[in-house]
Amino acid sequence: MNVTQKLIQSHLVSGNMSAGEEIGLKIDQSLTQDATGTMVMLELEAMGLDRVKTELSAQYVDHNLLQTDYKNADDHLFLRSACQRFGIWYSRPGNGISHAVHMERFGIPGKTLIGSDSHTPAAGSMGMLAFGAGGIDVAMVMAGEPMYIKMPRVLGVKLSGQLPDWVSAKDVVLEMLRRYDVQGCRGIVIEYYGSGLNHLSAMDRHVIANMGTEMGATTTVFPSDQEVKHFLETQQRGHDWVELVADPEAKYDLYDEINLSELEPLIACPSSPGNVVPVRDVAGRPVNQVVVGSSANPGLRDFWMVSRLVQGRMASDRVSFDVNPTSRQLVENLAAMDAFIPLIHAGARFHQAGCLGCIGMGQAPASQQISLRTMPRNFPGRSGTADDRVYLCSPETAAAAALTGKITDPRELEALYGMTYPQFVPPEPEMTNTDMLVPPGENNRQIELEKGPNIKSFPEFGQLPESLLVPVLLKVKDNISTDEIMPAGARVLPFRSNIPGISQFVYYLEDETFPERAKTAQATFGGHVVVAGDNYAQGSSREHAAIAPRYLGQVAVLAKSYARIGWQNLVNFGIMPLEFVNPADYDTIDQGDTIRLDGLRHSLSQEKPIRVQNVTKNLTYEMTHSLSDRQRDIMLHGGLINRFKVTQPDFELKKPAELPIQ
Repeated sequence: MNVTQKLIQSHLVSGNMSAGEEIGLKIDQSLTQDATGTMVMLELEAMGLDRVKTELSAQYVDHNLLQTDYKNADDHLFLRSACQRFGIWYSRPGNGISHAVHMERFGIPGKTLIGSDSHTPAAGSMGMLAFGAGGIDVAMVMAGEPMYIKMPRVLGVKLSGQLPDWVSAKDVVLEMLRRYDVQGCRGIVIEYYGSGLNHLSAMDRHVIANMGTEMGATTTVFPSDQEVKHFLETQQRGHDWVELVADPEAKYDLYDEINLSELEPLIACPSSPGNVVPVRDVAGRPVNQVVVGSSANPGLRDFWMVSRLVQGRMASDRVSFDVNPTSRQLVENLAAMDAFIPLIHAGARFHQAGCLGCIGMGQAPASQQISLRTMPRNFPGRSGTADDRVYLCSPETAAAAALTGKITDPRELEALYGMTYPQFVPPEPEMTNTDMLVPPGENNRQIELEKGPNIKSFPEFGQLPESLLVPVLLKVKDNISTDEIMPAGARVLPFRSNIPGISQFVYYLEDETFPERAKTAQATFGGHVVVAGDNYAQGSSREHAAIAPRYLGQVAVLAKSYARIGWQNLVNFGIMPLEFVNPADYDTIDQGDTIRLDGLRHSLSQEKPIRVQNVTKNLTYEMTHSLSDRQRDIMLHGGLINRFKVTQPDFELKKPAELPIQ
């Protein structure tokens, strides 16, 4: 077996390992962050849970650290009290980004992890099976239920050779994005193998695994080998290492190969992670901002590299040079390695340890100006600036732009400044910092949740009706992201624990009138539908992109296809994810058309086709869905929480097979 198959087999509790079939997996650990974790905690409260049943759960405060009023501060207190109440580790504000901190402090090879953040697959870098998911799926796992997914195919990517100077791990995953774009790995686990792994550290692998999400991959997996052992030893956790590698004759469903020696510096142009070209193709374009950091380049090596490249020099006076550190531990190590002062001297604006600019929480770029970022996403407006021009690149390319004030192939630094490529030698062991991690509380039933005035209980939703006559309130294009459905940013994110409040921003970037029109449609027709192209709801796992539309009366989406997590979130909150049998039907529907859906409950319960009538144009569309029996039951109940309250599932999972270790 390959590593993915070993991990799945050792955690399989229902279904069989046939591609496309629904399987249930025992999950060992969970990860939540403040942008999505607040809703998870409210869901646990709504479910009446006493204490989480995972081996370990951790809550990080990393996304929304700006405290411009009371809302974020109240949420932080709420999350701390919820962690004490439910038995969860609490990472305090400013301690660092969830994915990097979890890998350093809690990740264990051979374990499974679910996170209410789409970049949770970054933990695959150390031989874990890690999934991003909507918050309610995470809440169910924390309550002891399996995680349900469709059995993926496995793409084996053989790595050979060694990265040249001025090329790093970000260029590897950008090469993958150049090949597969943002849809090419849906329903697939990407597993890397081959001799090239010997030259990629565990944190290099984190960079690659993190951005597998941008290709639509179910997750990304690396073996747990000597590099992972070395990483855990540097974190003073060598005792947690187990070896987990593919069998010598392991097979894959799909194959690809990258010769690392042939790669060059790459960059993703606006406004998609899949819009990748060589840096030399866009060199010379003026740059106004450079941001170093994020979960996509979180390692000590990445920040050290930028520090060495700018050492003794000053960033261009046209560039806002921002450093967004990954963790407090990283800052301490940079200081100990004399890599902190060169950044400050070069003009870097040092920010809190957290996600921040990656989701538009500060560090917004100037209007229509180029911003180079070592981040995972550049969807339109995600930065906080509506007409942004965000490029994604490696630390080396970012540093070159900071110095020159324009997009520059970092290999040119040799001629421009007489530089030689710095060789990173990590400290062994690293300085570690566990003091900002608060352990779970005891006697938790007596602990009350601290709820400020902005924190609202989870809304109640009704069951799926039998028939509907509703308007098409909005028609959107291919690859619409959750950032465009439910924006983040400093204006919106403080309402993450307040569904009525955050609902006023639904589809705001597409149509500012949508929330008010939705309220009118809900009052007049009892709801509305949205029509979409391919890959609906790609990107972030934020379930607010389903909960808030449902709160405003959305009953269905009619789309060509869906992104995995976005599709699952719709099901979880009772929005029907219908797919056109004939994709050309998409072109015949317009915003404002009236749609009739008859016999919904009957069709679902009898597994019959669903026909949708366009009353305005007198057309009928045959729609399909790929719901399992379990998911059909969820839809009939009007959502996962409704079903949970009625069925009260047995949370005692059968013990899966032992992990096959080689």
